Amino acid sequence: MKLIAMTSALVLAASAAWADEAAVRRMVQQKLRAGGGQIESVQKAPWGGLYEVVVRAADGPLIYYVDGDAKVIFVGQAVDATTGRNLTEERQRKLTAIKWESLPWQWAITSKRGTGRRKLAIFSDPNCPYCKRFEEDLARLDDVTVHIFPYAVIKPESVRQAKAVWCSKDRVKAWNDLMFRRIEPQASADCDNPIEKLIELGRQLGATSTPTWFLESGERYSGAMPLEQVRALLDAAAANKR
Repeated sequence: MKLIAMTSALVLAASAAWADEAAVRRMVQQKLRAGGGQIESVQKAPWGGLYEVVVRAADGPLIYYVDGDAKVIFVGQAVDATTGRNLTEERQRKLTAIKWESLPWQWAITSKRGTGRRKLAIFSDPNCPYCKRFEEDLARLDDVTVHIFPYAVIKPESVRQAKAVWCSKDRVKAWNDLMFRRIEPQASADCDNPIEKLIELGRQLGATSTPTWFLESGERYSGAMPLEQVRALLDAAAANKR
């Protein structure tokens, strides 16, 4: 596999040649003492004669690469030069995956089209333009189940609107009217609702932007993505669940 290591920094450290995983761990841990973080795993990367080091930080897992002598730390992205795949991004997606079954489905606004065999869950704010674009694209797909978790984090108005949607008799219609047509929900916002709990859950899951969305595989993505890419991801996740 041809590989390009795109590095934004190099940190040098003295160590014995041909280090093992323990030596790599010791070297990286020394460098972490000043900046914080906890080493989660050390293993040989499947390419390049490097070690992959996963550090658990406050914002989630960070991936570093260390040379076989435990002398150099590479900070950046590893990209397959042949296919263009971002190997670091793919690995990070695996590390931040959740258990699909663990999501609180009773707090979701769920719509199903066709067989509903392709599934995704979206943490979405009603005042997020990228959420609007993403959900408009998804509305063009058949055989899909979309679970919307109202994630009212952009501005205080979002909290009131999300609660009013939840209190509406037809939540799917109220959400779509608000998101796509900017029609305010008419229901009172004082019913029992999960909006505050969803804000807390989203933060626990590391949803730092909207939309943050999850495939049935548990892998997470952020932002709006071209529909054909989303379709391919949904198809792959649905096939793996069979």
